[in-house]
Amino acid sequence: MSLRASLLSVVALIFASAFSSQLQAAPPNVVLIISDDQAWGDYGFMGHSEIQTPHLDKLAAESLTFQRGYVPDSLCRPSLTTIVTGRYPHQHGIVGNDPPPPADLVGAAKRQIVRDPRYLEIRNRYIEHIDDETTLADFLHENLGYISHQSGKWWEGHYSRGGFTHGMTHGDRTKGGRHGDDGLKIGRTGMKPVFDFIDTAVEEEKPFFVYYAPFLPHTPHNPPARLLNKYKDKTPHLPIAKYWAMCEWFDETCGQLLDHLDEKNVGDDTIVLYVCDNGWINEENASRYAPRSKRSQYDGGTRTPIMIRWRNHVEPKMDTTHLASSIDLVPTALAAVGIDIPKDLPGINLLDSKAVADRKAIFGEILEHDIQHMTDPVASLRFRWVIEGDWKCIVPHPGREPDAKTELFNITKDPHEKNDLAADMPEKVAQLTKKINQWWKVD
Repeated sequence: MSLRASLLSVVALIFASAFSSQLQAAPPNVVLIISDDQAWGDYGFMGHSEIQTPHLDKLAAESLTFQRGYVPDSLCRPSLTTIVTGRYPHQHGIVGNDPPPPADLVGAAKRQIVRDPRYLEIRNRYIEHIDDETTLADFLHENLGYISHQSGKWWEGHYSRGGFTHGMTHGDRTKGGRHGDDGLKIGRTGMKPVFDFIDTAVEEEKPFFVYYAPFLPHTPHNPPARLLNKYKDKTPHLPIAKYWAMCEWFDETCGQLLDHLDEKNVGDDTIVLYVCDNGWINEENASRYAPRSKRSQYDGGTRTPIMIRWRNHVEPKMDTTHLASSIDLVPTALAAVGIDIPKDLPGINLLDSKAVADRKAIFGEILEHDIQHMTDPVASLRFRWVIEGDWKCIVPHPGREPDAKTELFNITKDPHEKNDLAADMPEKVAQLTKKINQWWKVD
């Protein structure tokens, strides 16, 4: 080789190395999509016979999709906090939707409680739990300079308290700031705030994090007429038709978001995470949830598909065997962008196939809607549960459920938990109860 050729080769290697370093220095964007009140089977790719979700079906086909995904609690506020912190409700301290009222207002009408200025102080004080947590937005911003945007359901005051640099929720309790306020418009009235944020991030060449948690398919079930008309003849129950149409409406907004990433040429450079905050089974005669769904200890409230899409990095796979939990989303995202996972996070990196295969069990806790104590999570505890392999064991806490019994289900053969086997298999119950106590022992 001539000297000139050798020099050119060295120069090429230097430029290649510099280019490689530049690529490594540009971490992927992160988009977190959170459905609000949707049953685990209410998607086309999960086998629903009527509900059409073409955009989420496509996302599932492009993702590492865990069909056996779960959230620890089947109530939105604790569940959402777990999703953004990677910690169980009893760890982050947000164990219900609304804190306890002043003692002399216990049992009073909700309207009277909300109007009491002392209750406003209590509500604002309870939000301080989030100030003690490091959220996914915090991790991304503090370590790699991400900018981030909050839209949709958000209970913890102003969006900045969740570590977001941009957002929609003002969180002022005196101006309707309970669980999202202005953020709840996203999806239902268009996608412009999220699109504008993405456009700005791309223009400024900054890595970005999008938290998209629309008030969909949550009540009010008021879908566009064009969607409701698709489902009216598919069920004799109008409330169910409305809910099905809401699921497709939510799917449409997800498609718009995913399409916008591709239109801005960042789809391949973005990790998309998907989960639902809790389940929903619609009653036949009203737009409200049925038993054994939202707020319950059963899979109708806790199970959800969990997806991770990162084109050219994560091999698409429909996983019907392994267990995943919403506690895994933060460590998965951190590992993907190159941030060390804190040792105190209980979840695993779902992109680590060995960790997924080695996991033996996942756990959860079902808590009261109305928080019973400002700092003691056990005061609100109703049930603890564990899933190990095919088996799910549910253990009631006598403090809130003195008359409930321990239940055992083979949820692969009996996914709707109709056949309680606890009385027939006391040894299995004892084994799984021991695991629950090793996870979180309560008095």
